Amino acid sequence: MKHRRIPNRRAVVAGAGALALAATATVTLANANAAPAPAPGPAKLTSLAATTLASQLKTGTAGAFYDAKAEKLVVNVVSEAAAKAVRAKGAEARLVRHTLAQLDAARQTLKTKATIPGTSWGVDPQRNKVVVTADRTVKGARLDRLTKVTEALGDKVELRHSKGEFKPFIGAGDAIWGSGARCSLGFNVVKDGQPYFLTAGHCGNAVKSWSDKQGGSEIATTEASTFPGHDYSLAKYTGNTEHPSEVDLYNGSTQKITKAAEATVGEKVQRSGSTTQVHDGTVKALNASVNYQEGTVDGLIQTDVCAEPGDSGGALFDGETALGLTSGGSGDCSAGGETFFQPVPQALDAYGAQIG
Repeated sequence: MKHRRIPNRRAVVAGAGALALAATATVTLANANAAPAPAPGPAKLTSLAATTLASQLKTGTAGAFYDAKAEKLVVNVVSEAAAKAVRAKGAEARLVRHTLAQLDAARQTLKTKATIPGTSWGVDPQRNKVVVTADRTVKGARLDRLTKVTEALGDKVELRHSKGEFKPFIGAGDAIWGSGARCSLGFNVVKDGQPYFLTAGHCGNAVKSWSDKQGGSEIATTEASTFPGHDYSLAKYTGNTEHPSEVDLYNGSTQKITKAAEATVGEKVQRSGSTTQVHDGTVKALNASVNYQEGTVDGLIQTDVCAEPGDSGGALFDGETALGLTSGGSGDCSAGGETFFQPVPQALDAYGAQIG
């Protein structure tokens, strides 16, 4: 928010009248030629503020993303009426070709006709397309089938190829250990007044009794686990291990976690895991589907953050906000890659738990 010298009385009277007329004429002329006040531009926002605003602008829009360089939220719309509503809220409106309903219909077609292990897809609001990725295992007849389906969907879909292989990042992260497996603790939570932690569902499927070191005493047991479909698991502490609501930054310090929220495309994020420690990157797509060899997981956060086996279950966060649990992806932290995360709010809702 930005917020005259006159020599005699007669001359004074005459001059005052003339001055009043001149002033009136000037004001009238200025008002007649005044330009309308410019419409307010998009407000500068932090990524978390943009996430909050994006949640208020879902109706009648076609997705949104955060422009970190300009510090603004960009909202896709398909009508001028929707654009006016978006601008009134302080975001930038961008007219696009495809509605979310059209893109969701394309995703459903892919699910029905092209659920092939080694593939993934998610809506990229910056491109206003569904971006489909095939990893190196998709070859021959399966690749031909995928290509045929994507081509039939026209410009609503873009097909890309990855040199890596999509797989859950479980290893043989603070590290948590079970018999024959190592994962990473996601976030400490509270359920019915009792301490628990969240990790990946494929980790919970593999391990029932957890320790904080290889061959150590039990600290927690898996109470519930879902994978595939979703990728989250809930473990209840059974020992006296401290369980602060923090993420290990592997530099002698921790990041306090006070809440959970949905991610926004374009948001700058960090991931902590026991194999590769802390890495950062950007959210690239939401509601992504990944077809692992073990089955399909839907509703994931897609990022360009790297991860490796053993990082599974680890925390994706933005400052004090919990965003996701490391699920899987392709690549590594030497060559780079892409990683998918199970959104934390859905895990909390599924288990009736809260960050704490």
